[in-house]
Amino acid sequence: MAEYLTPGIYIEEIDIGSKPIEGVSTSTAGFVGQAEKGPLDPRLITSFEQFSRTYGGYIKDSYLAYAVDGFFRNGGSRCYIARVIGSGAKKAKVSINSKSEEIEVVANGPGLWGNNIKVAIEKGTLDGSLIKLTVYSGKSEKDTSPSVVEVFDNLSVDLSASNYCMKMINEISDYVTINHKGPKTPTAEPSTGLQALTGGTEGDALAATDFSGSSNVPGERTGLDAFNEIDDISIVCIPDEDKFPDVLHGDLVTHCERRKDRFAILQAAKSSKNVATLRPSETSKYAAYYYPWIKILDPLTGMPILIPPGGHVAGVYARVDQEKGVHKAPANEAINGVMALEFKITKGEQDVLNPKGVNCIRAFPGRGILIWGARTSSSDPAWKYVNVRRLFIFVEKSIEAGTQWAVFEPNDEKLWARVKQTISQFLTGVWRSGALMGATQDEAFFVKCDRTTMTQSDIDNGRLVVVVGIAPVKPAEFVIFRIAQVAKGSEISE
Repeated sequence: MAEYLTPGIYIEEIDIGSKPIEGVSTSTAGFVGQAEKGPLDPRLITSFEQFSRTYGGYIKDSYLAYAVDGFFRNGGSRCYIARVIGSGAKKAKVSINSKSEEIEVVANGPGLWGNNIKVAIEKGTLDGSLIKLTVYSGKSEKDTSPSVVEVFDNLSVDLSASNYCMKMINEISDYVTINHKGPKTPTAEPSTGLQALTGGTEGDALAATDFSGSSNVPGERTGLDAFNEIDDISIVCIPDEDKFPDVLHGDLVTHCERRKDRFAILQAAKSSKNVATLRPSETSKYAAYYYPWIKILDPLTGMPILIPPGGHVAGVYARVDQEKGVHKAPANEAINGVMALEFKITKGEQDVLNPKGVNCIRAFPGRGILIWGARTSSSDPAWKYVNVRRLFIFVEKSIEAGTQWAVFEPNDEKLWARVKQTISQFLTGVWRSGALMGATQDEAFFVKCDRTTMTQSDIDNGRLVVVVGIAPVKPAEFVIFRIAQVAKGSEISE
């Protein structure tokens, strides 16, 4: 409470009523996989061109680049990449003495690719007391024509300067980070010309744990585990899950079920011909399973290639979310950039697969290649549909983010009323967008926050309990026309 010690007039600002809840994003994907180069800590990517700059292009034995390309081709606009590499891999580096300072330049990720980098440190163009770092990259260690890929000019070695070299390069450069080690030793000779980074290695062969992530140290997590530090992600996919399907399918589902704020896209194995035995490898309301693989034109060879569909499907999720809303089932939607399918699925085959939670991708004459299924891999009929589960994720995550202001407020009737009003106003907007059933708000949702939702023990132990119910729209999975033959049209009656 404010203190009033001197006579006079006091004006105070107070908060009353509800606070707006802004809906969270549902279309940001997270991909885990092997890349040509780049950092191991996840980075936000907003175009395939940016992916290519940071992580390189298409490589053998990895579907990551193909999946990311498919994601953006189909309407995706944001994704995080968690690059993986075999254990024991090392970063290329070089130490340079320049302008009485020692600076270590390190490739921003491990692997042989870092040995292709060369750097030069010179005087800054505006001031001789500043430095300029130029980064060159060739196609191999022996490449004698490195092209310039990055230039960082007029950098200071003063830690307190706004243009301090480490601040201006680290986490900005797509190629290197630097360690400013301070004044060089008096006996050290200054380096001149281009300096090559050396010592980068690939490490051991990839294992399932490299994809899953093995570090529990904050800031050092890798693989799928690194996505625990990123709240924005709503869709997760491991394009190369077929390398270790028994492990990675389970890890993806476990990740999503623990987080409860994201959804996994699982893919059938390549050459899965036996429709009778094909079924999702994991049962979960936080995952969907897609079949078969898709055929695209390989940018590496110019020839057709089969790839898993997950990246393209994630892009369709994002496109539908942005154009129609997360409540719309991501089905009966075209997949862009696909030439053909590994197998042509018939209606009879889908009759077997659909009830088991296998979402088929099918080719329809005159309509193209479409996602023709919208089921989760759950056996619980309440969570049968992808859009229902993802709508609840959207609502739950939005409410959680939009009611943080209530934590540590006095837990009384005034707070309960404000929380109820805040959530009700948000759900009214969700209902008006077409995401909820019901002709009226009362039919679409309810919000309770009062003595009926919490006991005195709850209040005494600092718990504010809100009960929310929503009626999600379900997709018209089966459209049935009942047609009868009659003698005259006028004889039709209800």
